[in-house]
Formats: sequence, C-alpha cells, structure tokens
Amino acid sequence: MKGHLIFSDGTTIEGTSFGAETSIAGEIAFSTSMMGYPESLTDPSYKGQILTLSYPIVGSYGVPKRETWESGKIQVSGLIVSQYIDTPSHFQSSMSLSQWLKSEHIPALEISDTRFIVKKIRDEGATLVKIEFGEKIDFIDPNKENLVAQVSTQKIETIGKGKKKVVLIDCGVKDNIVRELVKRNVTIIRVPWDCDFIEEGIQCDGVLVSNGPGDPKMADKTIEIVKKILALKIPLFGICLGNQILALASGGDTYKLAFGHRGQNQPCSLVGSKTCYITTQNHGFAIGKIPPGFKPWFINCNDGTNEGIIHKTLPFMSVQFHPEAAPGPVDTSWLFDQFISML
Repeated sequence: MKGHLIFSDGTTIEGTSFGAETSIAGEIAFSTSMMGYPESLTDPSYKGQILTLSYPIVGSYGVPKRETWESGKIQVSGLIVSQYIDTPSHFQSSMSLSQWLKSEHIPALEISDTRFIVKKIRDEGATLVKIEFGEKIDFIDPNKENLVAQVSTQKIETIGKGKKKVVLIDCGVKDNIVRELVKRNVTIIRVPWDCDFIEEGIQCDGVLVSNGPGDPKMADKTIEIVKKILALKIPLFGICLGNQILALASGGDTYKLAFGHRGQNQPCSLVGSKTCYITTQNHGFAIGKIPPGFKPWFINCNDGTNEGIIHKTLPFMSVQFHPEAAPGPVDTSWLFDQFISML
C-alpha cells in the first residue's frame, strides 16, 4: 500500500508501506546510525518523533528478543527508510522488522530518496510532519506535550543487591543505563519522573537523572526534585535529558537545536585536554547557559555546542551524550565508574 509523508510546508513524498497502515503525526528527525535500529526504535527519547534512518539498508538482521531492547516497546511514532529488507538473516532474529512494526501499530514508509529528507531537515531545521494513508489528520507538535510523563515508570522498583544505593529518576530511561549500573554492583531504586523520593523518606548514596524525550522545561516536577538533591549535596549524575534538567535546576538555561544530534558518531572533546570521544546521541535540546558554580565538561567538535557540565567543587556532573551507548561506541563508559566513585 502507498502512503504519503507530508511536511508542514506542504512538501509531499509518496512511499511504500511496510508497517501499520495508520495515519500519524509528529516531528521528523534523522539518525546517521549505520546499525542498531532495534535499540534506536525502542529508545524512549524518540517519543513523538517520526524517524528517518539515513543508512540505506534497514531490516537485514531482523528483530532480536526483548532482552536487547532499550524499553518494552517501539517508541518512535513512525519510521522512514530508503530500502527495507524483508528477508532478515541473523541467528538472534525472532521476527522481521515489518512484523514488529505491524504488531505495535507503527507506520513505516520505504522512500528511496531519504537523502532529500535529511538535507531538508538540515537546511530548514526540525519540522512537523505526518504520515497519511487516505485518512486526513492534523499536524501535532510533540514538544508541547509532557512526553516525559508518558514514558516514565509509574511505580517505584528496586533492582540489584549492591551495597551502594542509587536512585534512578526515570524520565524515559534506556535499559542499558540500568544494565551498566547493575554491572557495577549497586542497588537501583527506580522512581517516576515526578516522585519526590526525599519526601518519601528513601535513602540513597547517589542519584542518576536519566535520558528522556522532548523539551526539558516540561519536566518541571523533576527540576524541583533535583533542586532539593543539590541542596542536600547528594552526588548526582545526569544523562542526556538529565544533563539539561541539572542545568535548569542549577540556574542555567536550555534551547532547541535546529535539527538535534542523533547517531553514533558524534565527536566530543574533553575540555582542557586533547582527548576526543566518539559518542552516541539522541536529543533535540541543549544547554545554552552554563549554571553558576559549574564549568563546561565536554564540547561537540562538529558545532561547538555544550555536551556536559561538572560542578567546580561539589559532586554534580552530567553529559549530553549516552555513555551506555546501545547501540554505539563504548568510549565513555568510564563515566559510570566516575559516578560510582563519588558515592
């Protein structure tokens, strides 16, 4: 069946469906990743996004079992690829990408010229789009919604049996962040984005504020909770959205990037050194104003944007990229060790 990708400026591109034939609206984004589409599609940071994969061949290794996903379901609103392969070959494959998308009611289109789409986004910035199959729908701006509340856990959960306790504020956490903490022998207390665990009387040795989707300023309750954590000087590590939330809670500011950073090849330099790390990223906002008492920690080598902050004297730090990778390079996994050493 044919479907149409329609931009808010009226640009319309016809494609061939290989997912659910359901009309959907959202914000279009692109990723330069060459691999790891199961991890990308299940990353909660993609909530509200219609994702275009710039790598030309997608689907060739099928879909692995749930244990390797980054959450329990597909999080993107829709998917655009150049060439879909419906005959996967991999020993871990449990189904085809098309079967997975249809089972979770996610539309997907095969559009040969994804290069045009990526160039349009780069030249004009992220924009609203919709995928239509006959049924006419309105455009929707997902950044006006509290996407964090939609992807966060709804209950308090304890994971692991380590001596040190880390409260994980779940703003849409990727499962590999949990795996990395468990590997380092800590007990994780996973709480919802709006849970004031301090008021609840939960004791901990440190706090990790996770990644998540959308505008960080929508996570107002998380920002207020982080302010309390900072006042108590509890060691804190922020990742992706957690980086932006730490900045906002400390008196800094954030802004929306033109088209965001999404992929596995973003170079970030460690400030004050000649070291460059290759990082996995997925975000549409960044820190614009460094908060008082903090200093820049990492800088994006492509566009000079901030990629992390660290307090000059207190145990607070955060990064804009994903040290847990999944999928991607593991250059920065040492950041988890640094956080554990602060507890």
